[in-house]
Parts: sequence; C-alpha cells; structure tokens
Amino acid sequence: MSSSSKPEVQVVAGKLSTAEGFILGGIAACIAVTISNPAEVIKTRLQLQGELAKEGAIRVYQHAPDAFVKTWKNEGIKGLQRGLGPAYMYQILLNGSRLGFYEPFRRGINELVGRSPEEQIPITSVLAGASSGAVGASLGNPLFLIKARMQAYSPALPVGAQHYYKNSFDAMSTIFRAERFRGLVRGIDAAILRTSMGSSVQLPSYNFTKNQLVKRGILPDNSAWTFLASSFVSGACVCVVMQPADTALTRMYNQPTIRNAEGKIVGALYKNPIDCLWKTFKTEGVRGWYKGSTAHFLRIAPHTIVTLTANDLIINLYKKVRDRR
Repeated sequence: MSSSSKPEVQVVAGKLSTAEGFILGGIAACIAVTISNPAEVIKTRLQLQGELAKEGAIRVYQHAPDAFVKTWKNEGIKGLQRGLGPAYMYQILLNGSRLGFYEPFRRGINELVGRSPEEQIPITSVLAGASSGAVGASLGNPLFLIKARMQAYSPALPVGAQHYYKNSFDAMSTIFRAERFRGLVRGIDAAILRTSMGSSVQLPSYNFTKNQLVKRGILPDNSAWTFLASSFVSGACVCVVMQPADTALTRMYNQPTIRNAEGKIVGALYKNPIDCLWKTFKTEGVRGWYKGSTAHFLRIAPHTIVTLTANDLIINLYKKVRDRR
C-alpha cells in the first residue's frame, strides 16, 4: 500500500507553486542579465542611431563590434554595464512573471478549453506565454524605461535624445517630478507589445524543442546539453519575432517630450508603437526596424540560454533540496 501511494506524493512534491516559480525565475534572469547587459547597451545605441533619418546620415557606430570597442575605449566597463541596476530589478519582475506564471496560465487555459492541464498544445502555450509576458512587462515598465535611457546615455559618443541620471532612484524621482505617474508608464503599450511577442514564442519554442530532443532520443531529459540546445533555438525565435517591436520600444522610451496644447507632456516624435513603426518604415525602410539586430541576437541568445538553462538547473536543484526526506 505504501509503495502504491509513493508516486502520488512525489508528483505533488515535485510541483512548484507560483511564488516558487516567480522567485527561481527571477534568480535565473539576474544571472543572465549580468552577462547580456553589454550587448543590450550596444543594441540600444544602434537602434537610436540615425533615428528617422534618410540614408547617408552620419553614423557614430558602424556596426555592433565597432560600437562595443568605442564604448569600451571611451567609457570602460561602466559604459558597457550602464543600466545594470534597473535591469536586475526589471528581470526579477519580467522573467519572474514570465517563468512563474507561464505554467499556471497554460494549465488554466487548457482546462478552460476542456483539455488536460498536462497536455502541450501550441496555441494555448503561445497564449500563456504572451499573457505571462504582458503581466511582467506591465509590472516592470518603469524600470525598463529607466534602463533604456541610462543605456542610451553616452558622454563621449551620444546618439538619440540624452537623459542623464545619477542612479535608478534619481531617474525615478526626476521622471515623477516632471511627468508624475504618466511619465513612469510611458511606452507601456510598446512594452506589452514587445514582451508579448517575445514571450509568445520563447517558452513554447523552448519546451517544443526540448520535448522533441528527448522524444526522439537525441539528448537525455534533464541534461544541461538539452537545456542549452533548446535555449539556443528559443533565442533565435525570440530575436526574429521581437526585433521590430523592440526597436519601437527603445525609441518610444528615449524620445524627447513636449507639452501639447492641452498642457499634457507627450512624446515629441511618436504617439504609440504603431506610429513609431510606421514612421521608421517611411524614413528608414524595413532595415530601420532591424537596426541593432546583430547586437540583439548577441544579447538575446546568451540571455535566453542562461535564463532558461539556469532556470531548469535551479529548479531541479531546489526540488532536490526541498523534497529531501
């Protein structure tokens, strides 16, 4: 009798609560962002270079490696790690939500449509990924706004509008004093669009690749190599799908502001992410949407690999310690 009940206890004990998933996902994301932040700085600056300018505009940075070298020479490690503080806090909120809420959302949607919570269904996986990403993007929007502006700032080779803040708290208080709460949620529509698009493919592509590798006997389950291969495929999918929305988000966050006829402070260049994408397309073409795509992939690939791989490794380690009898 005891042997027949043992598997049920292990299955229940093996599951993570939403809170546990949130915390472990946030830890994994912080490890990843320490590695990927320099590429994020480069990506941000390349996306702002030549903003709404026709071909032939002066280019401060020729390409991603050139931007990296020039940033290192002029600003050192401090320049390459600009915005790291708010990036940590943002990743805890974003990926804690994305990784922590994904499974509860997916199971809930499955049950809503009358399917088994354990079943991996592409459409419900995409909906769960987009929904959990939208939650994280909404919670973390003020931090992403601050991070983007701090990363864009360069005392040596500026591109785009420049916002100087001493630190995250100075940025938060400066924006709040000038624009109140509205300033801190600026660009939230673009943030939700970007993160929903990325999240809609990140975890579904990761889980699909991992399941296929194990199912076909290519790699064993719970192997670091399985996690790495699945993360690489997921990172490539995220980069392709999310890049245009990512460019729009960077530009909306960093655009200068003006006071309109009604006395409201609004963006000087763009009304919303769709307006940003359209204006970028009209002046810079499709290439404008994909500015900084090399740096984006150099950022998203290791970030996704480390986040998802670390998340699985941390979860497995945590379960062993928690469920030890």
